[in-house]
Amino acid sequence: MIFPIFVVEASAQKPHYNITTDVTYPPFEFQKKNGAYTGIDVEIIRAIAKKEDFTMTLKPISFNSGAQMVLSGQMDGIIAAMTITSERKKVYDFSKPYYRTGIIWAVSKKSHITKLSQLKGKTVALKTGTASADYAKSLQKKYGFKITYFSDSNTMYNDVVVGNSAATFEDQSVMKYAIKNGLQLKIPSNKIGNAGYYGFAVKKGKNKALLKAFNRGLASIKKDGTYDKIVKKYLGESQKKISGNSASTENSSSIWYLLKQNWPSFVNGVVETIKLTVVGIILASIWGILMGVLGVAESKILRTFSNIIIYIFRGLPLLVLAFFIYIGLPHLLNVKIPAFVAGILTLTLNEGAYTGAFVKGGFLSVDKGQMEAARSNGLSYWQAMRYVVMPQGMRITVPSLINQFIITLKDTSILQAIGLVELTQTGNLIVARTQQGFQIWAIVAIIYLVMITLLTWLSNFVQSKIKA
Repeated sequence: MIFPIFVVEASAQKPHYNITTDVTYPPFEFQKKNGAYTGIDVEIIRAIAKKEDFTMTLKPISFNSGAQMVLSGQMDGIIAAMTITSERKKVYDFSKPYYRTGIIWAVSKKSHITKLSQLKGKTVALKTGTASADYAKSLQKKYGFKITYFSDSNTMYNDVVVGNSAATFEDQSVMKYAIKNGLQLKIPSNKIGNAGYYGFAVKKGKNKALLKAFNRGLASIKKDGTYDKIVKKYLGESQKKISGNSASTENSSSIWYLLKQNWPSFVNGVVETIKLTVVGIILASIWGILMGVLGVAESKILRTFSNIIIYIFRGLPLLVLAFFIYIGLPHLLNVKIPAFVAGILTLTLNEGAYTGAFVKGGFLSVDKGQMEAARSNGLSYWQAMRYVVMPQGMRITVPSLINQFIITLKDTSILQAIGLVELTQTGNLIVARTQQGFQIWAIVAIIYLVMITLLTWLSNFVQSKIKA
């Protein structure tokens, strides 16, 4: 499935907006056990929508992707703990600030680092596109640390927990909340840097009505006390863990307990992965075989076309292609492309290019005498290809095709970046809630191994039948 989409009750008379938020940034955005999303930002935008009488579709996705989707027109606005900065004001229009923020740094609980000066020569983990990353970057020259970037908070945190990075910079509320709920980090200093404000954002010059509605609604929920209740619910000193509604750790860290508690999410992740794999394999095979056939055509134009297509899509990294289709094309063509469609197109074009190269190679590996003998018996070029060369070439290609099927299954994990909750992203979301990284990733790894083993057995069975 794609990220859970939450639609506030629709009406023909009410304005409707598509709004994006982050996926793993508690207490502002995170997923509950039942798969729904909650957090300060989520509750604020829902409360404002109710006050201002508009409907919305709320789509959780990674921060960077969501921000780009607003600029490409895929989304009308973003509420994702987004710091208002002068640079962002060049491309976004911001609401009135809805939360004051500040940045702190944290290290592993086992770390002996107490001062920023001790980070010299060490690596600091940062989340791309965030104010905390910009702040840390501004300190890099002074304190002499190295930087590594991550696209989500959970992976960034755990890079520090396991010792790959020495420290990380984060919003103070987010970091304190995560530590309170089980994250194995500590804060060496309570000194706050780069104080600023979060704001709701729309593309510059667009969706002015939505921005005005947000500002009015924000003033309204502050006046009636709704805003304070929301913030206190997640950050108040008297905060209590509410079953199914907090990002707190589970009662047990055993793999069996975590699997039992989260099996519906794992099942959904597996189903989405299988859907992407099956549809991707079928379409990539059709596209690849077509490119392979054109690659051995009599026409030089067709051969050149096939070679160019194979060269381009084998040369593009899968992640770059996914972003280009999902975010770049909508901006260029002024159309909206659903995440699942973008994911399938990505797999089809990329995996199909490799398949095309295998198929073409299989055809060309058939002895030339086979073609000559077929032509001498009165068959046309395409008749000779269809009845003589292609059957032999496809048999040669089978092992490579089977290997490509397995690669397609594994490549689906990359599509989490454009908003698809396949198995890998399911693991990310559960880890963000439970903070049990080793156990969850062990479960995910085992599930992948089982699926790949089953696919391998099936492929070997098909291969043995073809050879027979």
